[in-house]
Amino acid sequence: MDRLSNRVALVTGAANGIGEATAYRLAAEGAAVVVTDIDDERGRAVVAALAANGARAAYLHHDVASETDWQHAVEATVERFGALDVLVNNAGVHGERESIEDVTLAAWERSIAILQTGVFLGMRCATPALRASPHASVVNISSIFGASGGFGGSPAYHAAKGAVRVLTKNAAVHWARDGIRVNSIHPGFIDTGLLGSASTEQGGASAGMQQVMLDVTPMARLGRPEEVAAGVAYLAGDDAAFVTGSELYIDGGFSAR
Repeated sequence: MDRLSNRVALVTGAANGIGEATAYRLAAEGAAVVVTDIDDERGRAVVAALAANGARAAYLHHDVASETDWQHAVEATVERFGALDVLVNNAGVHGERESIEDVTLAAWERSIAILQTGVFLGMRCATPALRASPHASVVNISSIFGASGGFGGSPAYHAAKGAVRVLTKNAAVHWARDGIRVNSIHPGFIDTGLLGSASTEQGGASAGMQQVMLDVTPMARLGRPEEVAAGVAYLAGDDAAFVTGSELYIDGGFSAR
């Protein structure tokens, strides 16, 4: 479990869910981990847990839609740990569920800013640090809905996640000769605070919707954040040294239907 020894990872949206599980997994693999989020209390709790287990870790308040916040996050990471080797663009928002004719412009722009522009800003601001790393890897968290129309709602979420999918490929080609690998992960229905475990008021799915998720997933269960984190760890490390521009679906068979 030392595939990432002496490497430094920055994980956005790491105060809970997939991001939190990823922070724990990368630390277990030997990486120093910078946890970023807008939930300061929970983010600091994650860092405290990491430190209690002997990991090198730090927390940064970070709005991924802000270029200034991104510049600070990268600079602070390099200043604290001396490098940035692994960038995990995970921060997300559940977003609207309305149809394309009902979603407001404000809701659309909020989802695009966090889910799409945030990934672009992260890669752009991290470019100098990644180019300086001999083991640079970017893992962008997209979605099964970045490659399908889903159930017909949430148009901004689908549009943003689809953009992340293709942006990943574009960056992979552009950076290949620089030794920077860029891949996307496409989770299916994962039991996180944004989905299975939250109340509908918190943005979680209703009991009826959760049953639909199980019905359309061949393995008939929700995935666990740790299962996605394992995919991130693989793509971040040298076992994936010849893997770039790829899409890893962790979805219980949804995309095979």
